[in-house]
Amino acid sequence: MKKIGNQTIIFNTPPYILETSSIVGPKEAEGPLAKYFDQCLEDEFWGEKTWEKAESKIVKENVNAVISKSGVPATQIDYCFAGDLLNQCISSSFGLRDINIPFFGIFGACSTFVEGMTLGSIFVDSGAAQKVLCATSSHFCSAEKQFRFPLELGNQRPPSAQWTVTGSGAAILSNENLGKECPRITCITPGKIVDMGVKDANNMGAAMAPAALDTLITHFRDTGRKPSFYDAIITGDLGHIGKEILIEMAESKGYNIKNNYNDCGVLIFDKEKQDTHSGGSRLWLCSFSIFWIFI
Repeated sequence: MKKIGNQTIIFNTPPYILETSSIVGPKEAEGPLAKYFDQCLEDEFWGEKTWEKAESKIVKENVNAVISKSGVPATQIDYCFAGDLLNQCISSSFGLRDINIPFFGIFGACSTFVEGMTLGSIFVDSGAAQKVLCATSSHFCSAEKQFRFPLELGNQRPPSAQWTVTGSGAAILSNENLGKECPRITCITPGKIVDMGVKDANNMGAAMAPAALDTLITHFRDTGRKPSFYDAIITGDLGHIGKEILIEMAESKGYNIKNNYNDCGVLIFDKEKQDTHSGGSRLWLCSFSIFWIFI
């Protein structure tokens, strides 16, 4: 691999995304993307006594599912990169304790999944690993208790608030495609912390949009490409408010991303029918802080 520009890494042997799997909760199952998920749950407890235990079960079952789908035995997976939103990454730690794979617990908030794929890709491309498992999870109810207010308090949610996704995403990266048609990760551009002083904890989109813009512009400059080069530019969870802010900020810097840009927080829920205000958050489908190229 080699570094180009300020922040971008180009892979000499781009890792394959060998297999993916996802499990989501009942609200996500009612959204526009329902048909794309591997499993949709009927209730958020999934037979457990607490939301935290349910989240651990979700990540455990999803990791088992992606391993089964890949056809690669767990004994042939070199490392696991996983994390969640809770203290000490307890959902991942308890959920994955039985898989017996060397484990890196990571925390990048909403960027955790793609952070894991970034680190896993570096491991695979460097030859330090042949197969890497990446996973993450979140749960609306446990996240609200962790970061905002327990649901029992019945606090009113402002229009800028977003709905944390209940679910898990997992992927296996590989140095070979095993005869499958797999996308490859050709380069990565890690993002920086960009703090514009937004103090409203319920307006995540406004707080994160500047970092998303900085990452995109850095990627364009490092690679010499324009937004029109890509079929799609996807951020993770800026939601409706953050998406509009990013489009306007990009335009002010001379970058037109209107035609091929969207946000997972906008896509996963129907804002009007599901009353999710500004959209979804904690999307493991993508992340604003890392920019991927697939071929």
